[in-house]
Amino acid sequence: MRASRSGNIWQNVDWITIGLFLVLVIFGWLNIYGASYTFDQTSIFDFSNRAGKQFAWMIGSVVLGIILLLIDWKTYDILAYIAYGVMLLLLLVTPFLAHDIKGSLSWISLGPISLQPAEFAKCIVALAVAKYMGRYEYKLRGWRDLIVPFALIGIPALIIMVLQKETGSALVFAAFLFVFYRQGMSGYVLWMVVAAVALFIISIRWGGVALPFGSGSVGILACMLLLTAVEIYFICKEHKMKWQALILIGSVIVVYGISLLVNIWVRVPFDWISMGVVVALVLYMIFVSLYWRKYMLLIVAVVSLLCIGYTQACDFVFTKVLQPHQRIRIEVLLGMKEDPAGAGYNVNQARIAIGSGRFMGKGYLKGTQTKLQFVPEQDTDFIFCTVGEEWGFVGSIGVLLVYLLFILRLIEIAERQRNNFTQIYAYAVASIFLFHLMINVGMVLGVLPVIGIPLPFFSYGGSSLWGFTLLLFVLLRLDAARTEQLR
Repeated sequence: MRASRSGNIWQNVDWITIGLFLVLVIFGWLNIYGASYTFDQTSIFDFSNRAGKQFAWMIGSVVLGIILLLIDWKTYDILAYIAYGVMLLLLLVTPFLAHDIKGSLSWISLGPISLQPAEFAKCIVALAVAKYMGRYEYKLRGWRDLIVPFALIGIPALIIMVLQKETGSALVFAAFLFVFYRQGMSGYVLWMVVAAVALFIISIRWGGVALPFGSGSVGILACMLLLTAVEIYFICKEHKMKWQALILIGSVIVVYGISLLVNIWVRVPFDWISMGVVVALVLYMIFVSLYWRKYMLLIVAVVSLLCIGYTQACDFVFTKVLQPHQRIRIEVLLGMKEDPAGAGYNVNQARIAIGSGRFMGKGYLKGTQTKLQFVPEQDTDFIFCTVGEEWGFVGSIGVLLVYLLFILRLIEIAERQRNNFTQIYAYAVASIFLFHLMINVGMVLGVLPVIGIPLPFFSYGGSSLWGFTLLLFVLLRLDAARTEQLR
């Protein structure tokens, strides 16, 4: 019976996904050769250059994929928690074994090769989250049911960010928010994340800009006005009295109008006025929530107070918590500083390389920006600029379309599962790939900060290639066994 089931693996495995995987890996390998190519090189299989080394990692990746497909699918479920514990231990000891590489303590040397445990942690965390949330008795009814899932992703993320000083790898765990949302988490949580990012950007970008009237900063006033708008929205939504919106908006306008009028004679502290408006609405929400039992407003009131403290703490986090190179990257991205020869150099050169490719590209191995090594990390984090220069707009769109088909296929695999464990894991895999794609391409194009995460199957590196292979082929093994699984 086991032999029969083993034989059916190759019939049930999703060959379309494997085909897309091979297309991405091979085309990525060709572009690594293009990015690291020098005019005196003769062979793409030369193991003294990065393309030759990547080929060895590719062979290992194929072998790893075959092994993962041959393992009984139940093994991944049974060993999920054990693997998670071992993974946490490995992440904890990594900083003590690792060598400092550009400020990061995340690489362990094993003879002639180096591995980054954080790349493999994504798969292990996805399995642990899927095992916990996939239990028959588990139901996502409220925030209490999210405590353990958030802990499962938060603990390794903190270890990676704080101890290993690898912010990019830690931020990837934010992709699990899409999984939680798909499983029933309130959309308000996602909006809170978006709001936190918006408040941080506003506070940092305009926090030091003085108002043209009175005293205070543009950043604080803008943040408080945003909070005021959110509070009025929820009051009207929960209380369901349309006339309230006009009264509240009118009251806010009157307060600011009087403040501007008084400012003609006396300098008014608009930071305190704006925070006072937010606090006044908080007190009103508390009254409404207790008197009419609108407890959602009580939550909004508490969150609003936390947001006031958060906006005040943003400057401390930016100046004291973030590393200098992280601060300068954000400042360059937000237009606070011009540093074309420093923090902005990578992005500027990447844009030049992509733009120089025009519509059809300069041709394979004919990219001048890459050949002359103008773009740092051009075969790892900035590999997409090689695609843009040598293959042009057409090639770049083609690569993105293959990624789109790949991620849509992963979502289709998730939707057809009969087992909660496999379905949750599948959504985690799709979310991680999507997060990597958006962040990597976004930072190369200069619309997102440079945080240093690889482009799946494209960027040079054995750890990232094997990590993504592990993620994908565990899913393919679970999917191949869907006919054996019950919900």
